[in-house]
Amino acid sequence: MEIHIEEAGYEQGTAVITQVHFSLASGEIVGLIGGNGAGKSTTIQTLLGTIPYVKGVVPVEACGYVPERPILYTYYTLREHIHLLVQSIGDDHLWERALTLCELFRLDKHLDNYPTSFSKGMQQKVMLVLAFTPSYTLYILDEPFMGLDPQAIRRLLLLLEELKHSGATILISTHALHTAETICNRFLCMHEGQLIQQGTLEQLQTYPEQDLLEIFDTLIEGVQS
Repeated sequence: MEIHIEEAGYEQGTAVITQVHFSLASGEIVGLIGGNGAGKSTTIQTLLGTIPYVKGVVPVEACGYVPERPILYTYYTLREHIHLLVQSIGDDHLWERALTLCELFRLDKHLDNYPTSFSKGMQQKVMLVLAFTPSYTLYILDEPFMGLDPQAIRRLLLLLEELKHSGATILISTHALHTAETICNRFLCMHEGQLIQQGTLEQLQTYPEQDLLEIFDTLIEGVQS
């Protein structure tokens, strides 16, 4: 999948990101990294087709999506959230997958509770269950580790590895660079609305054993100098 974003923004003719070009291949996890305001979330919204102004080629269709902030219905229980998802897709067999994911993330005893009353971490788990219940070839995750406890992070990482080995493509926007370094095959580094570098960890390193945080600091310093 070749992504070519000439420019995109929230108002017609006003670009927030420019010249963002990259590919997404089957069976890989790609890390989208950058500081606050770098353009990561705008890039994701462009891929999802939810941004008003886009010039370019963005061939993304259906995908699993975990938003940066949980999106929940106030008067729906967790069971009703899942029911709405299953009915919208039209496949009752998805219930089994959803319940398995609820068990994985320790939500199976909360099916008849309201997610709006959950803790931040539990709400994030609800978003993960809803995103991963259907089978997609592409998953886009915006800060998926935010609020999760260590056990949930471990379970999520194992799930991502499983999906990768099944041939899915996973794009992760995250500030958790140490975690990204351990699971991502490639990285897209953004700064001030532009893609400043991309490649594997080895391709981005200026010396052996350089970690991802040091790499990113070096890239930013190079742009600003």
